[in-house]
Amino acid sequence: MMTDIIEEVRRSAEANTRDRLITLSRPKESKAIWATSYSPRVMWGTQDMLWTVSENAKKAEPSPRVLQLAEPKKDFMTGIRINRDHYVYSCGRSSVLWDVSPSAKNANCSERVGHLAKFKVAPKEFQPDRAMFFYSCGRSSPLWQVSRASKNAKESPHLERLATPKTNHPDFLGARPIQTIIPRAAMLASPSDRIERLSTPKNKPDGPFRDPIWPVAGAAKTATATQRTTDLSKSKGVVEGYVANRDDPAWPVSRGARMAVASARTNELSVPIVRATMDHLQFDPDAFIVKETAKKGSCSRRTEELAQPIQR
Repeated sequence: MMTDIIEEVRRSAEANTRDRLITLSRPKESKAIWATSYSPRVMWGTQDMLWTVSENAKKAEPSPRVLQLAEPKKDFMTGIRINRDHYVYSCGRSSVLWDVSPSAKNANCSERVGHLAKFKVAPKEFQPDRAMFFYSCGRSSPLWQVSRASKNAKESPHLERLATPKTNHPDFLGARPIQTIIPRAAMLASPSDRIERLSTPKNKPDGPFRDPIWPVAGAAKTATATQRTTDLSKSKGVVEGYVANRDDPAWPVSRGARMAVASARTNELSVPIVRATMDHLQFDPDAFIVKETAKKGSCSRRTEELAQPIQR
């Protein structure tokens, strides 16, 4: 009997869980109140018009003003060849290249144009480059011919001292060869007893070094642990008030809880809050309508005093 009750409770819990999952899997419904909308609902990306065009509008004749506004803008480049041949081969420069007329070639320039066309004159202190400078690979010091007296001149002791290359340090040792040459005496020498003893490898016995099972002494078997050892061997306990996990993660639901009916207050609190969109809140057709009572009302003396403009 108890097994049947537990099985029935388990099936009921599974059914409730399944119904809850189905409810949560449904998409959220829109809270927008389209019934009170003042304009048709337009979805972004559609080609549908906001409203249908009437037959009278389709058959109507436009006014002269509409026809004037519908005329396209005049093209002033008609008859002009935009892509000239020279312009195509000018690498897309902004200045168009075209043939120069003979009259422009034979024309005389003005005094101002002739003055601007003059090249820049070098200053008086300017010295032209030597002929040998062009063969020096662009170095800043030019190459020139050395005089015969400079070639036959004898150097001074200071120049000889400066021309002497830097010598190595007296304690400098050059690089040694990779292979060290061993003398014949070293190759024919006999080692001493001390060297023979040091060169002998250490003897290590083969394992195992100790039997994994060894006898335990009788005193160790009859020994009694001290109070400190007993305290340290105790396992860590749980905190006071600790409740262990249930053996069964699913527990039966009482029949009273399953047959319970929510009160009117609970149903009222479970109703979701439906809020109007900002489009409806901002749109108020009666925003500029003055009430009849306000039209017939009379302001107080203080209001009339405050309503007077400031005299400046």
